Amino acid sequence: MAQGPLIDPNLTYATVTDKISSITLTRKTSLYWLLGVFISFALVMLLMLCVTVLLIKGVGIWGLNIPVGWGFDITNFVWWIGIGHAGTLISAVLLLLHQKWRTSINRFAEAMTLFAVACAGMFPLIHVGRPWLAYWLFPYPNTMGLWPQFRSPLLWDVFAVSTYATVSLLFWYVGLIPDLATLRDRAEGKFAQVAYGVLAMGWRGSARHWHRYETAYTLLAGLAAPLVVSVHTIVSWDFAVSVIPGWHTTIFPPYFVAGAVYSGFAMVLTLAIPLRQLYGLKDYITDRHLDNMAKVMLATGLIVAYGYLVEGFMIWYNGNVYEMSMLLDRMTGAYAPAYWLLITCNVVIPQLLWRPSVRANPWMLFVISIVINIGMWLERFIIIVTSLHHDFLPSSWGMFYPTRWDIGTYVGTIGLFLSLLFLFIRFLPVISIFETRELLSEEKEEGA
Repeated sequence: MAQGPLIDPNLTYATVTDKISSITLTRKTSLYWLLGVFISFALVMLLMLCVTVLLIKGVGIWGLNIPVGWGFDITNFVWWIGIGHAGTLISAVLLLLHQKWRTSINRFAEAMTLFAVACAGMFPLIHVGRPWLAYWLFPYPNTMGLWPQFRSPLLWDVFAVSTYATVSLLFWYVGLIPDLATLRDRAEGKFAQVAYGVLAMGWRGSARHWHRYETAYTLLAGLAAPLVVSVHTIVSWDFAVSVIPGWHTTIFPPYFVAGAVYSGFAMVLTLAIPLRQLYGLKDYITDRHLDNMAKVMLATGLIVAYGYLVEGFMIWYNGNVYEMSMLLDRMTGAYAPAYWLLITCNVVIPQLLWRPSVRANPWMLFVISIVINIGMWLERFIIIVTSLHHDFLPSSWGMFYPTRWDIGTYVGTIGLFLSLLFLFIRFLPVISIFETRELLSEEKEEGA
């Protein structure tokens, strides 16, 4: 299929700046935005209710039991961390590889990373039972000489996720500085001028400023790139270092990383397609962007499918009776419908992406991306619950049934994610202004 342009060649520097900045500064707040904020805020109130009841009554309000001590909470944690991967990959890795097609989607992908990590970080905090003592996880000097258990995967998660969030935040903010200065100079209200001026940190666009910016941005990209691999690898060790059948496997780190990029790109497509439709950004987020993201999604989906195949083969090859029993239970037991649904969502349906006509249809991509996100959530659920609900002793077997508080907390985090996203769209440039202008210049030079 012939590759289309990365940006409409009829655009100019002025129209690029006017269009992107107007979404934040001058465009009237749309009814869609107000409706979305209202629904999202209602879901945030649901989240606050669920967390408040949890703090009062304890984790017993969830469907956790013996032997299923992990349920929706850890499932949601792994799922949200995975969604946050695409932002770092698009921003840092593609920047280092000089892939120009990242330009129009990197800004909101980076924001998506931060909001997803915020949702993810909440679950281990409330799952420990006494979140007001969560600071015990940090190695701070104390009079009693107590130190964290550094061999605990929970502690590994604390360091991995906090490092990932910090570097991603710095990377996102540094990339925003030139655009914040543009908004400062174009804003009409005094408050907006002061707010954007403070955030722009005195940016004037001098050669010295640009030199320092490029140096800092490249260094942060170099720091962020290994985090794409390291964070979800460490999350996978929560399972792989155990002796539970279905978890104790060396394939989990690459398998989890591929799955994270898979679900992350699916979420970027889920957000990018309505965004470009509602705000008229088809000149910036072009069909070529959607096509490239669909190809990445197809490639990582094939890696995930290969992971399923290798996992099954190794269980058969090693002949461990507990592992074989676990796999048979996944395929034919009480959770078999969820297992086969995840295979359908993650392996079968994404094969439609081989067809150029499907990749060229935004709304088919939108549906497929939602299906993949559902499938990746089911994958985490199946990995966690089916490995726990049949313990080594039949007398310890049990089922996990989510309660209304499990479901309410999960739905509430979706509301938190969307609320932060709506606020970002309203008050900050959703597409990088200066990078889009650089891309426009490069495209015109190549066209000439």
